[in-house]
Amino acid sequence: MSGAAQTGPAEQVLASHLLVVDDDARIRALLQRYLVRQGFIVTAARDAAHARRLLAGLEFDLVVLDVMMPGEDGISLTRHIRGVSDTPVLLLTARGEAEDRIAGLEAGADDYLPKPFEPRELLLRIAAVLRRAPPAEPVALTPQLLMLGPLRYDVERGELRRGEELIRLTQTEAALLRHFARTPGAVVTREALVDHLDRERGAHGGTIGQERAVDVQVTRLRRKLEPDPKRPRYLLTVRGEGYMLSAE
Repeated sequence: MSGAAQTGPAEQVLASHLLVVDDDARIRALLQRYLVRQGFIVTAARDAAHARRLLAGLEFDLVVLDVMMPGEDGISLTRHIRGVSDTPVLLLTARGEAEDRIAGLEAGADDYLPKPFEPRELLLRIAAVLRRAPPAEPVALTPQLLMLGPLRYDVERGELRRGEELIRLTQTEAALLRHFARTPGAVVTREALVDHLDRERGAHGGTIGQERAVDVQVTRLRRKLEPDPKRPRYLLTVRGEGYMLSAE
């Protein structure tokens, strides 16, 4: 199939940045892995407090939010989101009663999907919500030139330079830096990096396969980015979450 009219739901919203909020680590990881494979950029939060911190510093195209969480629940968090932004919210819950659906929609949710659900239905609902969302106000695009101290990274060309010197990157290092540069300042999980590198390497054979291999590749990339790789300033570890590229 070809042509814009025949693209699938994920292709129509390719590179949309989703925030997945679920206190169940297994479900959270499964959702993140599945949605990344469908072409989305995905950040995950373990509870409402974690989600509030992420929402305060990052822009998202859609929040996929579990209702039943310890502490602040998804209904309350939806009200908070709706009070500060127009970011669409898709609620997930094990409760499918009419009053619960109504409570979620009254809080400002854009759609509501009871658990258990088929991944394909989730994907279709996400695509539908994103299509209904009003066009965003013009914002600055991802910078085409990232400054990392004395280094500069040309996002479009994929070139890393120190002055006029071109710094050689391996295929895997280049793929990592390219992925981080898509969302500077955003946390990228190890799981998302595994999926990204596996897709990159798939065309050439072989896979990364596990998160420990990603850690090794990040360490190697740091040797080329950091003045002191043991005390990184630009490619940071976010404890318990993943890595973040902090450009100047």
